[in-house]
Amino acid sequence: MNHFPEAWGRPRDDVYGRYDHSYLKTTGPVTHTQSPAVTGTSVVAVKFNGGVVMAADNLGSYGSLARFTNVKRIRVFDDSAIIGFSGDISDMQYINRLLDSIDIRENYSSNGNTLNAKNIHMYLSKVFYRRRSQINPLWNHILVAGFDADGKPFLSSADLLGTAYSAPHLATGFGAHLAIPILRRLFPEEVPIENITKEEAIKAIKECMKVLFYRDARSLDQYTLAVITKDGIEIHEDQRLENQSWAFAEAIRGYGTQVN
Repeated sequence: MNHFPEAWGRPRDDVYGRYDHSYLKTTGPVTHTQSPAVTGTSVVAVKFNGGVVMAADNLGSYGSLARFTNVKRIRVFDDSAIIGFSGDISDMQYINRLLDSIDIRENYSSNGNTLNAKNIHMYLSKVFYRRRSQINPLWNHILVAGFDADGKPFLSSADLLGTAYSAPHLATGFGAHLAIPILRRLFPEEVPIENITKEEAIKAIKECMKVLFYRDARSLDQYTLAVITKDGIEIHEDQRLENQSWAFAEAIRGYGTQVN
């Protein structure tokens, strides 16, 4: 065997001939990730008078396996915005690194300007569109909440195609089918957000998380709740659903470890 480290494990060229690398070559196109691996499910958010409430559960699913149960999918950006992620967890970590680099650069800049939630949302939507145009998308759907330049509550969405839109209440994943109808019933479009209190918004979000836990097979009863107002950001981690109805299963004969 050759004694140079770069050749360890290969036959000697002077005995067996030069190593044939042709099997490593391919005539196919350059390919990227075709589907997400470890994923998070819904993020739900709603505006209220003076801020935004957002929630996301802590489950990271490996396919249908509930693999990771402590994945925090809501992050704070510079005390000015909160961002909720659904979709691929590794892509979420990549976006987190992008946001960290922007945060450091902004804090070291001398212009005195600060980024608000609307700026962050615009930046991330452009990142999504650029990666999508390279046929190498980031498999995420995000919600960005905070305040715009006028000091009004801001809530917008961006997905892996770069599609961006705003609404008084938004949800990603399965929540777009289950949580949005609940929020529309509780807070119709004709009701201005000035008439929605913080307590009402939190109660509605908790109700949505309960419905998602019962109806979405990729969800968990443990979640993170974030509230952003002019006074700051409140992060309540490891919240649990109350009054779960699954307890009735313990009374079913043959369930779990019952032997009688």
